Amino acid sequence: FSSEYQRERERDERRERERRKRERFSWTSRYRSTMEAPLKLAIVVKVMGRTGSRGQVTQVRVKFLDDQNRLIMRNVKGPVREGDILTLLESEREARRLR
Repeated sequence: FSSEYQRERERDERRERERRKRERFSWTSRYRSTMEAPLKLAIVVKVMGRTGSRGQVTQVRVKFLDDQNRLIMRNVKGPVREGDILTLLESEREARRLR
């Protein structure tokens, strides 16, 4: 009886270690708090300009698809142009204006 219990306990510990190892390398564990909130879709209305120390970030004005009256500024890394649809993990934060 005790050896069976011991094997079951070792198996459970092994499964838990494997789960933790998978979670450590998965991007979902890093964004678990943002995954609980629904994703927001926003369309790029206007490209405002480049920012960042080397110009690697583009500031854009976006309009939310579910709330047409709401416009905010966001920083986007990578290629972007007017009319693109962005999937935002977080929709409350607004980028500071370009200098």
